[in-house]
Amino acid sequence: MTTWSEHLRQRASEFSRKRGIDGLLAVLIAVGAVLLFVFIKLAEEVMEGETRAFDEAILLALRTPGDLSQPIGPLWVQELVRDFTALGSTGVLAILTLGVVAWLLFSGKRRTAGLVLVAVLGGVVFSSLLKIGFARPRPDLVPHSVAVFTNSFPSGHAMMSAVVYLTLGFLVARTQRTVALKVYMLVSALFLTLLVGVSRVYLGVHWPSDVLAGWALGACWALMCSLVMSRLQGAGRAEPESPSA
Repeated sequence: MTTWSEHLRQRASEFSRKRGIDGLLAVLIAVGAVLLFVFIKLAEEVMEGETRAFDEAILLALRTPGDLSQPIGPLWVQELVRDFTALGSTGVLAILTLGVVAWLLFSGKRRTAGLVLVAVLGGVVFSSLLKIGFARPRPDLVPHSVAVFTNSFPSGHAMMSAVVYLTLGFLVARTQRTVALKVYMLVSALFLTLLVGVSRVYLGVHWPSDVLAGWALGACWALMCSLVMSRLQGAGRAEPESPSA
């Protein structure tokens, strides 16, 4: 027979776990709200031209004095940065997303695969609509080191790399048992996201404020999609993550 003390301990443990989950959810929602606020504030500043001095100072600092057509650093650095920027290209992100979706399908996680696909495609559509709506021209201060075909704000590479890498980072982190591995996966995803964004400014195809806005909105989108995915899995409406061995 369960004693009153054991019963109370069980109830306290359940209450503690519930409070922990609710507290984490509140923190994540607060982080998402802050990121959304950052994007809105940046959008307002960009539309009013308040970021022009900041944007120009950063772009010029990354160019060779006396020759604005050349980014700072040797040629091998420029080629390396072009490789980095390709990590946020439509082709690379599409292959990566389709590969993960296929892996989830083969693993029997059809609903989770659908959620990942919807999250990424939704981010693509949202990013494209924002570019059309803001219609900010690309930087004209320095020559572009790679070809570009769309408007400037927000940075599609920065936003979509955040959406894809962070969403997949959250997904994979949930399969890891140790905190160290979870942190490693999320830090790796964050590092790739930052690398892509910085490369866009270095190559002169985006204003720094474009990239900051893309990071903020992309991270917010990935966070919200991951929260939705987690809640659906908890409610049994999507397959739970299988812990790794």
